Formats: sequence, C-alpha cells, structure tokens
Amino acid sequence: MKLIARTVAPAAVLVLAGLTATACAPQTSDNSAEKDDKSGTLRVWLFQEVGNKPKEKVVDEAVAAFRKAHKDTEVKVEYIPVETRAQRIKAAFNDPKSAPDVIEYGNTDTAGYVKDGGLADVSKEFDAWDEAQDLDPTATQSVTVADKIYGAPFFVGVRALYYRTDIFKELGIAPPKTQDELIATARKIHKSKPELYGLAVGGAYTYGAMPFIWANGGELAQKSGGSYKAAINSAAAQKGITAYTSLFGGDNCPAAKCASMGGNATVTAFASGKAAMAIGGDFSHQAVEAGAAKGKYAVVPLPGLKAGSIAPAFAGGNNIGVLKSSSHRTLAVDLMKQFTGKETQRKLFDAMGFLPTYTDVRSEVAKKEPFVAPFVTTLASGTKFVPASAGWGQIDAALVLPTMFQEIVSGKKDVAAASTDAAKKMDASFTAAG
Repeated sequence: MKLIARTVAPAAVLVLAGLTATACAPQTSDNSAEKDDKSGTLRVWLFQEVGNKPKEKVVDEAVAAFRKAHKDTEVKVEYIPVETRAQRIKAAFNDPKSAPDVIEYGNTDTAGYVKDGGLADVSKEFDAWDEAQDLDPTATQSVTVADKIYGAPFFVGVRALYYRTDIFKELGIAPPKTQDELIATARKIHKSKPELYGLAVGGAYTYGAMPFIWANGGELAQKSGGSYKAAINSAAAQKGITAYTSLFGGDNCPAAKCASMGGNATVTAFASGKAAMAIGGDFSHQAVEAGAAKGKYAVVPLPGLKAGSIAPAFAGGNNIGVLKSSSHRTLAVDLMKQFTGKETQRKLFDAMGFLPTYTDVRSEVAKKEPFVAPFVTTLASGTKFVPASAGWGQIDAALVLPTMFQEIVSGKKDVAAASTDAAKKMDASFTAAG
C-alpha cells in the first residue's frame, strides 16, 4: 500500500518545553467546512525533528494502519520547521483551500489557535474514545479551552534534576531533598570547584524557573471571570522568584554568563562537563548521553520545599488537532486518534524517547527504560500548565518573564518591582486576548 510521497522541509530544532506562537495573524472568520467527505486525500503537517527518520517510520506505520480501515483514503504527510509554524499554521487558518486537515502543534499554542478559529471542537469524539480515559489529566488540560476539547495529546515532556554522581561522591554529598538544600548544594559545589556551575540556571529559562514559583505556592495567573489576571507578583510567587534568582551570582552561576542562558544552554553546560547540576527534560537524555557527562550522572525529581516533596513541573509537549476547515472531519478525527493512540505513543517513545501521555503506558516504558523513572515520578506527583489564554502566546513571545528574571539578576530592579511590571504586561496581553 503506497503512501503519497511526503515533502520534507529543512531540519529545525524542536524544543519540548511547550511551543508558543511567535507571530500574529488576523483573527479568522468562521471557516467551518460545509461537507464531510468519507474518502479522498488527507493532508497532514507534522513538526520536523532533529534526526527525523525515526519519527517518519512511526508515522508511516500509523498511516498504514489507518489506511487499512480507510481504503479509499490517501494520506499526504509534510514535515514543517518549528520556527515558522506560527506563520504557516495561521496562514492556513485564513486560507482553508490550502490548509491541511490535521496538524501537530505545541501544547501552549492551543488557546491562541482556538481564538484564531482554526481548530475543530472534537469534544464529542474525544469523550467517546475509550483510550482517552487513561490520559494524564494535565495532558487533557492542554487540549482544553473553555471546557471544550480541541485535539488529542501526542506526547509530554517534563523536567527533573540531573546531577554528576562522580562530583557528589568526591565531595561526600547526597542529592538534595529540599529546595533549600538544592541551593546550598549548588553553592557548596561551586565553592569547592570554582570552574563548575553548581547548578546551571538561565535568565531566559522560563520553564526551569516555574517549578520554584509553583513549589512556593505561587501561580503565573489566576482565572478571573472569563479571562486571566496575572499572579506573578503575589507574595508566594515573589518568594519563588527570589529562590530562583538567588542562584545567579558569583557563588553559583555568574549573572554575566548565566542571565542570557535558556534551557538548551543550561543542559549543554551540564552535558559538556561545565555544571554539576542542571534542570533538564526527559528529552535532554540523548544530549547528555552524547556529552562529557556520559556515564557520570543520575537524575532525581526536582525537590520541593519539604523533604520528600517534588516541585511541580511544567507539562510541555505537543498535540494533534483537526482543522475546522477540513472537508474530511470524520476521517481527520480518526487519523488524529491513530497518531495519538497508545500503540503509536509506545512506538514514538521507543523511536524518539518522547514520553507517552497515557499514565498506564508511561508506567510500562518506565519499567523498560530506567532513565524514565524520575520523570514519570515527577508527572505522577502533579504538574502544572500555562494559562489557557491566547494572551499567553503574546506573553511568551514578548519575553515578559525572561525580562523579569534578567532585570532582577542584573540588579536593575528588585523582585517586587520587576514582578509588578511583569504582571502589568501580562494583564495587558490577557485583556487584549479577551
């Protein structure tokens, strides 16, 4: 059974931290399809990975299984660069004739795409889908806007604490069990080994900072009526911001070097042997294995405030959705389920290391691959997600939180002033989004 040849776009780096829109397009009018053809060609846009062949193999197998049940249907898969996804997908929302039927999208993009009128409400089909009952609730939240479902979770990414076992053994220290111990351990390591960051942190590493805010009881924003209001300047959030920004300085990670670092840079510092600890994702495993830290590290959940507690992590990842403009809605929803079902997610984990969004399947893979266990434990302890508002895309694209962190660590503003300014910017975006 021959598949239509795919068009492959140039490779692009996919950062599984949750993906956000980087460009805006006019809000679309209602472009719902007037028909629901039960045969024909389905067009699919998926993200191009670094080293895409393993993903292509899994997708090909899923498409083949789909076509066994839909013999009059062809499937054309195109892999698109992550960097230009915002422009391409929003352009597709505004031009239904050239739009795909099914897309992969970052889970932080959901609310924005719903506001743009691009994604189909698949609540009825989702609720009737047996496998959906085993999904992680946070993963389901990532496809939910105003109690309606706009896709299905494809995979999830979460972060934990990577640490150098050889250095910890040499210094006679144990993995930290509380947030205070984490900070003290980072400083102790840097004092003993000034050439190393105790814990690599980044002023532009939003998703590495969020667990500190959440562990201290803070929130990014609170639901207020039908919208959101920033909570980043609350007393609890400020306590978390203070904890995170205390890690910048000459006693751990100098601000001059670390203020501009993002998540990739902090993981690179650890993998290359320049840091004794880093907050990295399950998706960082291959990079660490390929670096100088190979064979000399372990991973534990990022500790919370109390011994034995785990700091809430951001549940990143991607989803699969159906476009409202698709003239093959029933077929497109079936293909969405094929791509995001348990069998495909098992294969995607084996091929790419992406964590499944089903709790039972995650337990299976954790038994098979020991490195997954700390991340599964982190997910099981409770994760957090960004506000389900189109305004979040604007906030992220405008670097509101990185700017806040960088103002603090550079000494330009104190925590209260910087977080208050950030809250004002966030509220403006939430208000604009409606």
